[in-house]
Amino acid sequence: MSKNKIRIVLAQLNLFVGDIEGNVAKMINAAKKARDELGAKIIVFPELSITGYPPEDLLLRPGFINEAEKGLAHFQKEVREIYCIVGHPKKTEEGLYNACSVIYNNTILGCCLKKYLPHHGVFDEWRYFIPGNSACVIPILGVPIGIMICEDIWYESHIQKITEQGALIVLSLNASPFEIDKHKQRHLTLAKRTDETHLPIIYVNMVGGQDELVFDGGSMVVNQKGEISEHAGFFNETLLPVDIEIVGKKVLIESKKISIPKTKELIYEALKCGVRDYVHKNGFKEVLIGVSGGIDSALTLAIAVDALGKENVTAILMPSRYTENISMEDALILIKNLGVSHEIISIEPVFKSFLESLEGNLNHITEQNLQARARAVLLMARSNKTGKIVLTTGNRSELAVGYTTLYGDMAGGLCVLKDIPKTCVYQLVDYRNKIKPIIPQRIRDRPPTAELALDQKDEDTLPPYSILDPILALYVDQEKSIEDIVSLKFDSETVKKVVNLIHKSEYKRRQSPIGIRIHHKAFGRDRRYPVSSGFKE
Repeated sequence: MSKNKIRIVLAQLNLFVGDIEGNVAKMINAAKKARDELGAKIIVFPELSITGYPPEDLLLRPGFINEAEKGLAHFQKEVREIYCIVGHPKKTEEGLYNACSVIYNNTILGCCLKKYLPHHGVFDEWRYFIPGNSACVIPILGVPIGIMICEDIWYESHIQKITEQGALIVLSLNASPFEIDKHKQRHLTLAKRTDETHLPIIYVNMVGGQDELVFDGGSMVVNQKGEISEHAGFFNETLLPVDIEIVGKKVLIESKKISIPKTKELIYEALKCGVRDYVHKNGFKEVLIGVSGGIDSALTLAIAVDALGKENVTAILMPSRYTENISMEDALILIKNLGVSHEIISIEPVFKSFLESLEGNLNHITEQNLQARARAVLLMARSNKTGKIVLTTGNRSELAVGYTTLYGDMAGGLCVLKDIPKTCVYQLVDYRNKIKPIIPQRIRDRPPTAELALDQKDEDTLPPYSILDPILALYVDQEKSIEDIVSLKFDSETVKKVVNLIHKSEYKRRQSPIGIRIHHKAFGRDRRYPVSSGFKE
């Protein structure tokens, strides 16, 4: 009986949308390393690896498509003696395809076209691509290998056609962004496909931040039993070699013990990755953060230091007449623990000037918002002067109900916690402090307050976060009705108040900076509600 041993490398890479030259250079280096140092015969890259993902409306520009074609041609020319499966857009007379090519010694042996184009959540591939209409099996080293692109693996009918064409292995190229529990969903789907076909699946995903999306990697091999037998880890660039032995029509893959991190660790790593790549890919090196002594800014500061290094983070303390001594004390302890530089700039002179310029009967809310806007002016002035980008510190719960000031604490370049509910903020602080205690326990234990008025507490205006966050999860994430939520023993008036605040705050969210996405219904491209609407629930 014939035996065939093949080493395949999974190229889990951080690819930058639009940086075709940089992406191709990284891929060439990876292919040569896989061939020369790892002894691989095949290397598999992620979906649309030439362009990065998602290219969005860059795909509508002829110049961009031409550059992608040149990048693919350059890759073909530079890499030899290893089979390369490369993702790229493919222009034809019929239209543009989301494609991948099998390349060997400057020759394209075959091209596979994505059939199922996602048009849900953050995806809108129907805007750019036309669907392929056939399954793809290409012989490599005498082995019939089925090749699928991302969404195609979620459909049983497509992989069945690959099986009928005699494939022994399936390669799946992906650009699948991080969400809470997404890795479990991927594994369950792959296990279902292997159960249906008895074919092992090699799943390759990209890694890195791209605007609000974060790609976690998690590339893996799932054997015929549906078990993860190899894993590339999360949020790291790596070349993972996988050894496969084919005996007749049996495919043998050695299984290894795999440990998957807990959810809170994955969320924290996603936030770090999102901050690092957003800052660096937009040409910044350093960041500014307004630090109040509260838990949101404390967590944001810790994430920024972990992502960028303490030398690249500056904390700005901006006390007012309502700032308690305890807030300043805790903020300074936090800053010392993290080793970051800081400035203290009182907002009192600016606030007084605003009050004098707007003399008259200013109501309480107007005065509170003026303080938040005074801080924004100071932060953005520092940003202009130093070239450092401002990271805002608001969380998902506040943004959902509009407990935030437009042109105030919403002003900045990236909202790190935009998709993190307040209750999750506490959990992430606990997780980070278990690694090393850096956020003072008093920050963790104090009742949340914006400190824009005397003895102010968040719960003066909002339901307790332990009640608010579950209501938000039901209404926003699960699209439950008011009646559905009330039937789960929530107070009717509280639910109505929260839902009303959600709809009233849509105009604020439209003007907020982008933030790192971890939910399948983040405020952004996932959830597209009109600002002007006559619908009332």
